[in-house]
Amino acid sequence: MTTTDPLADAVEPPLRPLPERAATLLRSLDAPPRLTAHLRLVHDVAYELADWVERRYPELSFDRTAVLFGAATHDIGKTAYVGELSGPGSAHEEAGRRLLLDHGVEPELARFARTHAAWSEPEAGIEDLLVSVADKVWKNKRVSELEDLVVARLAEATGRPAWEEFLALDDLLGSLGTDADRRLAFQAAYPVHR
Repeated sequence: MTTTDPLADAVEPPLRPLPERAATLLRSLDAPPRLTAHLRLVHDVAYELADWVERRYPELSFDRTAVLFGAATHDIGKTAYVGELSGPGSAHEEAGRRLLLDHGVEPELARFARTHAAWSEPEAGIEDLLVSVADKVWKNKRVSELEDLVVARLAEATGRPAWEEFLALDDLLGSLGTDADRRLAFQAAYPVHR
């Protein structure tokens, strides 16, 4: 029997479920399948990053729940700017923040829709940086300026030399990047429109 379902051959990677609040929002907004797939992938990488930070940096105070929610909703504005799912654009950033606020999401969680692309702003916290890194490394994209900001925060928290923190982060991100082809194929198997 032949199938015409484009997802029939897509091998779903073992992804952690999105936070229920994020999943409910995506369902209520009738999010495009590709967007949901992307958010699941970035959330899963953010989960790995958060686990690593908790293990290696117990002295670093960060809001794990915020990181995971931020990763799961950072591109939610693309429900309004669907063209930005397959092409460039930044209109989804502020639109996503406003959309989350309109749906009762607290400003400290809604911010990730904007800050995932504004990580160089001085007020960006470690949570914002981790969401930004997850949004890059899921597809094995490395951004040295972003990684340098993370390294500086880690070195500051531990008192260890920046080069030591750089090596640790580099090892982790290299490892996370190895599954990028599988993740990209998984996301591409989903249609941009419903």
